[in-house]
Amino acid sequence: MLRIGSGAGFAGDRIDPAISLIENAQLDYLVLEGLAERTIALSQKQKQKDANKGYNEYLEDRVRPLLPSLLKNKVKLITNMGAANPIAAAKTILQMARDLNLTCKVAAVSGDDVLNDLNFHQFETENGENLMTFEPIVSANAYLGIEAILPALEADVDVIITGRVADPSLFLAPLVHHFQWNQNDFDLMGQGTLIGHLLECAGQVTGGYFADPGLKEVNNLADLGFPFAIVAEDGKAIITKLPNSGGVVNTQTVKEQLLYEVHDPSQYYTPDCIANFSTTQMEEIKPNEVLVWGATGKRKPDTLKVSIGYHAGYLGEGMISYAGSTAVNRAKLAEWVINERLRANVPQLRTDLIGLTALHHTTYTHTTPYEVTVRAAALCKEEQTAKMIGHEVEALYTNGPAGGGGARKKTEEVIGIVSTFIDRSAITIHTEIME
Repeated sequence: MLRIGSGAGFAGDRIDPAISLIENAQLDYLVLEGLAERTIALSQKQKQKDANKGYNEYLEDRVRPLLPSLLKNKVKLITNMGAANPIAAAKTILQMARDLNLTCKVAAVSGDDVLNDLNFHQFETENGENLMTFEPIVSANAYLGIEAILPALEADVDVIITGRVADPSLFLAPLVHHFQWNQNDFDLMGQGTLIGHLLECAGQVTGGYFADPGLKEVNNLADLGFPFAIVAEDGKAIITKLPNSGGVVNTQTVKEQLLYEVHDPSQYYTPDCIANFSTTQMEEIKPNEVLVWGATGKRKPDTLKVSIGYHAGYLGEGMISYAGSTAVNRAKLAEWVINERLRANVPQLRTDLIGLTALHHTTYTHTTPYEVTVRAAALCKEEQTAKMIGHEVEALYTNGPAGGGGARKKTEEVIGIVSTFIDRSAITIHTEIME
């Protein structure tokens, strides 16, 4: 049996459930997944400004408190928090270990950055658009698979830190290494990919994204436990959590996570196989223990997906709130004023009445809200144009309508994301071992 846990489902996740897993779940491996599509593009921009940066901003806050327990309990850590600069991240982890008087062996895995390998004239997006349309492009990172992690596992390191690796591959790699699975046994690869997919979002499978009071009750959500899997050599796995932690693991939570971000369950493309989740079976064998098996798979894709980050413009935003019996009418008047003031310079402006029309663009009519927030926003080519939006919303303080409060404004660069594909033979993976 192999015990593997999920200690983070995104970059800003909580840290205490991961510590609890290390201390109490008898894990062999802990995985921290912290790299969304835009995250790595933003990290590339940080690296361009400072060659020693470009890894996840929460790396030190997350890894420093984990290191003593990881090393004491002989739990190996795998994480993609290296983002755009795994080598700098590995050096940072080693410095943490020195500060804590700990001995640590770290592997930095790179090779996903293909920005300099793409001829933008020759590549198209998934939708058939030429990549030149999206210049200036700031990042291009291929989704690597288990082949990026296996050499580091064979080197018996304490921490493996990567850049862009497909989320399920972070979990599949230690399964392949530990059980010495044949990588051409694509049914095993599909089952291992299923396990990784169920664990990759951490608290989602233990009831976090599931909770809906009155419909889907979850116990003690404030102390939500993160999941771990107990995996047999044949790939069957029990998805569970620590017994005294909050949350719930049942067939409903597992099914919801199974379908999360999956367009076609019968053909889930990863770098390691094309997994078939439609054959999956599951059974709740005990409270908070769900046995899953039966996923299959077929060949590796010939190409790897590449996430492209590009400068998409500037988001200008302003918000102001109104309260009281006439809040809706004053909010509508404020919305009209904003549009009158900005429509000539910002024709793409969007305004919403949060609490009334924001989500569905239809007016909520069941009751008359006692408080409403007006939001105005637009994606603009020029930063100065974007700034005008917040300025006009803030000016409503004294220029009416009456009683506006809590005004705030923001202007920020927007990184857009598109995808393309690259032949996997064009990728060169580097593994650097540091002690």
